[in-house]
Amino acid sequence: MAAIQIRPVIGSDLPHLMGMDHSATSEYVWQLELRKETGQIVATFRDVRLPRPIPLTYPHDPFSLADEWTHMAMMFAALSISDPVGYVAMVERPTSGVWITDLAVSLAWRRKGVASALLSSAEEWGRGRGLRKLFIEMQSKNHAAIRLAQKHGYEFCGYNDHYYVTQDIALFFARAL
Repeated sequence: MAAIQIRPVIGSDLPHLMGMDHSATSEYVWQLELRKETGQIVATFRDVRLPRPIPLTYPHDPFSLADEWTHMAMMFAALSISDPVGYVAMVERPTSGVWITDLAVSLAWRRKGVASALLSSAEEWGRGRGLRKLFIEMQSKNHAAIRLAQKHGYEFCGYNDHYYVTQDIALFFARAL
């Protein structure tokens, strides 16, 4: 991986981050199966390979990202030389911890350790604030994000049906800091 610098986002980064291609494709989906057993509802997720790759619609409105970012507790940018190539956006919820709402890397820089470096910076920031958990939210179709979370020791801790504007299922993963 070429040298990547991680630092807090500054105002001049915002146009680059908003213009970043947030799209993705996936060959797998975490399929939700609900069934009733002995008076209880059991929810099961399983990896299902799709017949062909599907495009993922970014679950946030790219035109309102800057407005949403004003509510973030912290954002870090990944830079190659001086160009932003990725970012992580976090909200702080004192009762539960740090929530990563966005983790995006430009297409040319994916699978090169940028997302892992941003995730490490988020963890370090949360620990420095005395928070005990870090949560990541993602679409059930975002196989790359699911694998990233699992690779870094995050455990599945819940879901919310129709969570996003796109009506996609949100998966939640968490890790103690």
